[in-house]
Order: sequence, then structure tokens, then C-alpha cells
Amino acid sequence: MEALTSSQEAHELSANTILELLANRRRRYLLYALRGREDPIELSTLAETVAGWEHDVPPDEVAKNEYKSVYVSSVQCHVPKLDDAGVVDHDEDNHTVVLADNFKQLEPYLQVVVKDEPENSTLHAALQTESGDGLLGQIRENVARLKQ
Repeated sequence: MEALTSSQEAHELSANTILELLANRRRRYLLYALRGREDPIELSTLAETVAGWEHDVPPDEVAKNEYKSVYVSSVQCHVPKLDDAGVVDHDEDNHTVVLADNFKQLEPYLQVVVKDEPENSTLHAALQTESGDGLLGQIRENVARLKQ
């Protein structure tokens, strides 16, 4: 798979745009799943991962109707909204998505809202095992630095 290139110039996202993008849990889950990836991922794989997190089951145990709900809303609503903001690049011909330059503006806020995710969930476990110390490890480090 070839890496996608940003079709939009990076631009400053307004506070309202950032809050709107992160207000929806499914969009946050899409961003969690894309975070740390350099290569495009197929929307079907992305939807399966997100559906697993939403229903707290492994991706291969997601019911077909649950997967379809995530896939359709992602294709019709969430991915286009993220693409319009320059946060992801969506290749409609190949049905793939990859993070774009404007994601860097959302990442600090994404690290804050992840604290609201259930600690005993499959999402939480996935974020713990990310490369490096994981998103949750980074948050703990930042909080420890602030307390000093």
C-alpha cells in the first residue's frame, strides 16, 4: 500500500473545530486507532477495531450489524469530517485512511479526553500496549511533571 500524501495544507484549527471533532466518541476511537501509524489503514479494518472497542470485545468477535454501523457512519460522516479538517487523509478509491498534518493539533486534547475511557476496557488495554509507553503512559508522565 502506498502512503497517502496530504491533499490539504496544514492550517490552524480553531478551538471550536477541535472541540467539535473530539466531541464524538466514535471519531475519538478512529483517531486512537490511527495514532502512531504511518501507513494507510483500510476503513474496514479500522471499523472492525472501533466496533470492538465500542462493544468491548476483540475485533474478530464483533457482530456484523455492529461492524456495519461503525463502517457506514465512518464513511458517511466521521472520516469526511476529519478529512475536511485536514486531520486525516482519506483515499476514497482505495478505501484507506491515514493521519494528516493537522492531527498534531488534536493530539494534546486527545490525551486529555482518553482519561474518560473505561479503565477495564479493550480500548484501555490497546492504548496501554501501544509502541513506547503508550498514550496512557504519556499522560501519567505529564501529570507527574505538573505535580513537581
